[in-house]
Amino acid sequence: MMKKTFGVLLLSAVITPVWAQRILSLDSCRQMALRNNKQLGISKLKQDVAENARKSARTKYLPHVSAIGTYEFTSEEISILNDGQKAALGGLGTAVGGTLQSTLGSLVATLPPAAQMQMAQDMAKVTEGLNQRGQNIVDAFRTDTRNVFAGSVVVTQPVFMGGAIVALNKMADITTEMAKNSLDARRQATLYQIDQAYWQVVSLHHKKALAESYLELVKKFDSDVHKMIDEGVATRSDGLSVDVKVNEAEMTLTKVNDGLVLSRMLLNQLCGLPLNESVILQDEQADNIAVVELTPQLDVENAVAHRPELKMLQNTVDLSKQATNVLKAGNLPQVALMGGYAVSNPNVLNGFEKKFAGFWHLGVIVRVPIWNWGDVMYKVRASKGATAIATLELDEAREKIELQVNQTTFKVDEANKKLTMAQKNIQRADENLRTANLGFQEGVISPTVVMEAQTAWLQAQSQKIDAEIDVKLSQVDLQKALGTLE
Repeated sequence: MMKKTFGVLLLSAVITPVWAQRILSLDSCRQMALRNNKQLGISKLKQDVAENARKSARTKYLPHVSAIGTYEFTSEEISILNDGQKAALGGLGTAVGGTLQSTLGSLVATLPPAAQMQMAQDMAKVTEGLNQRGQNIVDAFRTDTRNVFAGSVVVTQPVFMGGAIVALNKMADITTEMAKNSLDARRQATLYQIDQAYWQVVSLHHKKALAESYLELVKKFDSDVHKMIDEGVATRSDGLSVDVKVNEAEMTLTKVNDGLVLSRMLLNQLCGLPLNESVILQDEQADNIAVVELTPQLDVENAVAHRPELKMLQNTVDLSKQATNVLKAGNLPQVALMGGYAVSNPNVLNGFEKKFAGFWHLGVIVRVPIWNWGDVMYKVRASKGATAIATLELDEAREKIELQVNQTTFKVDEANKKLTMAQKNIQRADENLRTANLGFQEGVISPTVVMEAQTAWLQAQSQKIDAEIDVKLSQVDLQKALGTLE
């Protein structure tokens, strides 16, 4: 039982590393890189920001409703009557009584004493009543505005803002489009970067296999030469020369191994994998790199229409033009409708009443700029200058992209030619090495000639790998130059 358990554990330990290694194709690496790229995530967030800003700009066309509430305490209330008027009204009865007494004094003196007493009592009552009436008038004119409450609901509808709202909405649309173009540019840059890293790993993997084959080849040759030295057929100098070649082959293999490890780390980082995770690329497993030769088509107009960088520069020009329109609106009249409902306590709708009461109101607001010392004019000139700069940058970028498309088209054609020549060189190098080995075995060719043939074979194989990778990368370069890298 223990032996069976140990056997199962041992089998699991052997199989687990195999399962742990992923096999990734170029498409799967691309998808992983697109999901992992932080800058791509930032571009997507910027697109969301631009979309929300566009929606915000649309609300400028709509009426806006706002509510305002205030409370104010003052140490003194507003007085409609001055102090003299208050005193006169408060002493109204006394003043009238004095006037009547001076006017009717002689007449009252002729009355009997009982009538005079009754008249005096009646006059006192009239005086007191008039004084009270006067004080009531004074109290009625009190405003009691030491505690004031007020509130208002206002609706404002822009009618004409000098074209500023229209320009701002166009700017928001352009910004949204620019964010989309920025996302496309970042996506293409990510795909370009992952393609470069992928084919770099594939290239170094094949070069590692080539270096191992070459090391095995020179080691076998080194063994044969040392046997011939023992037999007295070859010299010690020949043996030392071959030993040097073995050391060079080992050093080359070490360099390729180191480069492959670093390249895999870069690929893993781009794909969002742990740096030291072991992965196998689909194109590593093939003996030869699958190459599809494409006949390049020079299409500058297609590049101009699809390059996101040019689209972004065009967006910059359009934004600058709309910014100029926004500035021009500063010299134009602005018209808006305003209406709402206002309430206050105390209110003056029915005299001064200490209670809440309100009213509806509707009006038109017109703002006409008269003089600003040329401020808007200078800003408009500066904005037009910025537009001219952006236009020149766009024209320059078009010229550079035209040059880039021509160069990458040439490089694709050149890479195809190099691959054809490299494939022919492989045949010649194989035949040359075979002939040299036969001659060495027959003793008619020196070890130096064989080593030269081996070196030529190594160079031919390495050039073939480079040519195959160049074909792949030149096609990627052309797609990026045309803006069709997807």
